[in-house]
Amino acid sequence: MDMNKAANTVRTSTYERIKRDIIFGVLAPGTKLKLDRLKSEYEASVPTLREALNRLSADGFVQSPEQRGFLVTPVSAEDLTEIANLRILLECHALTQSIESGDTDWEAELVAAYHRLNLIEKRMQNGESSQKELWKRYDWEFHLASIKACSSQNLLSLHSTIYDKYLRYQMLVLTYRGEAAIIEHHEIFNAALERDKKRAVANLEIHIKEGLIHTLAAM
Repeated sequence: MDMNKAANTVRTSTYERIKRDIIFGVLAPGTKLKLDRLKSEYEASVPTLREALNRLSADGFVQSPEQRGFLVTPVSAEDLTEIANLRILLECHALTQSIESGDTDWEAELVAAYHRLNLIEKRMQNGESSQKELWKRYDWEFHLASIKACSSQNLLSLHSTIYDKYLRYQMLVLTYRGEAAIIEHHEIFNAALERDKKRAVANLEIHIKEGLIHTLAAM
């Protein structure tokens, strides 16, 4: 039993490490993923790597054209636009449900997540540029906290995958939008705490669309 648990941990770890490197651009779009090289870099067996890459293929981060090896999924403006629209669809729905169902624990988690994000955004606005990965982690934690009370694990799982795809594009061309993003997060936060579903969803949609415009321009 312990050996099976350890094997599952290795498989999950390998999957997460490769996925992270794809999202943060260590493995660039279109890169061929050769098993011999990956075996050395990730210290994993070929079967473990194949399993991880097949999972990443199912999630859309890796492609296996006609079963001729694996490569990191290429990027395009059309793909990013579709991903952003899917994020709007899923996250706005989840935010509405979360505001309806959220209790005081949800509010407390949202306040804490917003506080962390706001602090690092202000540091970046003042010229700090060495913590971009931490910034995006806090950004994710804020958006997750806002929708966490939606009471649908399937919805949260689908949103997580779409968010990671959206994040990959942002990391490829990462430049900070500055005060505009701070204001958008503040408006989403305030509307959610005030249980104003319509205003929260409207500001979230603006936030995602402005991020899309910014990323497309940078591409």
